[in-house]
Amino acid sequence: MSGYYSKALVYAQLILYCVLIYWLSDQSTLPAPLLFQHQDKVIHAGAYFVMAAFVLRAFRHVISSLPLLLISSLIFCSVYGMLDEWHQSFVPGRMSDVNDWLADSMGAFILLCGYYWYRLLCDNKSCET
Repeated sequence: MSGYYSKALVYAQLILYCVLIYWLSDQSTLPAPLLFQHQDKVIHAGAYFVMAAFVLRAFRHVISSLPLLLISSLIFCSVYGMLDEWHQSFVPGRMSDVNDWLADSMGAFILLCGYYWYRLLCDNKSCET
């Protein structure tokens, strides 16, 4: 696959994932049975953990500096999570919660920390990213 189409596919995946999160946030209720306390925070963190992976893949095409890549990815995920919570405040049956936004940001932060440590290890062993 050529470089242009490969980059376009990576960006399309990120956009589709953002659309999925928006669509889920636009639902009055979600069919998730409550299995344990604070389950919604774990789901939020998991969703934004995945989003951070998509963001990293997309941003790597335009940002070569590792610190800038990580900070930009975290800012993107965190701002998207904040806007998603704001959007939910207008959806009947849903409410906006700052703790959900913190869980979103924490999920992205965990993935980005893992990527940072992976890159540190790989730079020492010169493995592929």
